[in-house]
Amino acid sequence: MHFGATLRLLRIDSGLSLRDLARRLRVSSAYLSRVEKGLDAAPTPARLADVAKELEVPATLLMDLAQRISPLVVDYVERVPDAGSLFLEIAHRNLNAAQLAEVRAMLDERFPVARPAGLPRGAALADLLAPERIVLGLSGASMEDVLDLAAGRLAESLPGTDAVSLARLLRASEAEVSSAIGGGIAVPCGYVSGVGALAAVVVLNEALHYDTPDGQPLRAVMVLLGPRDDPGRRLVLARIAGLAARGMAEALAGAQSAEEAYRWITHQSYLPLDVR
Repeated sequence: MHFGATLRLLRIDSGLSLRDLARRLRVSSAYLSRVEKGLDAAPTPARLADVAKELEVPATLLMDLAQRISPLVVDYVERVPDAGSLFLEIAHRNLNAAQLAEVRAMLDERFPVARPAGLPRGAALADLLAPERIVLGLSGASMEDVLDLAAGRLAESLPGTDAVSLARLLRASEAEVSSAIGGGIAVPCGYVSGVGALAAVVVLNEALHYDTPDGQPLRAVMVLLGPRDDPGRRLVLARIAGLAARGMAEALAGAQSAEEAYRWITHQSYLPLDVR
């Protein structure tokens, strides 16, 4: 997952221009542009808290994406000192990303995260998805083909919706700015009034070489559809970015059926964050 590309998508989804957000943060547009392009490091925790406020997302969420130490972690270690010892053990063992993924998988199995009480409906990918809108093993496709296929699946769930017009909308949005966030994942968004939020997922059999911020080809495309003012979509976008950094593309590419992919997404969907 590329933090700058994710920040750009969150900003666009909020309806703010680069200049608008920079003005609200009292920083230069040039600086913010460099962060979005990955030329400068992610902002400090204090500034990330300001960004989160303007984008109307939890500060802990942005800090997790930026791999900054969240105040939530600091508070937890103060309340449970043994947690600090465990973090030190992990640091002394110098666990790599694959080994940390094993630890995370054990935690998911032994201590699964329930849906947080403060998480609004529609703020998790599983809320927007269904197995019939998951396509696995698409071969020889371009991004236009992927968007056409996703538009067709979405239109099937929205009686009266024109799949051709929906595909045109998604293509126009993608032509304006790449929705690739890194880790083999892209998240195109289509803004349509008068419909409920929905998602479709297309998993590619052959990786698609595309304009990605980290140079990794695309393995899966998560298309989000709904009204511009949907309050939960930015939480979904950020959660997808977090999962992209933790091997989402590989997990979906290894799924044997749409139902298996949906179960994986459902298991991973709920944010272990304070989203109040």
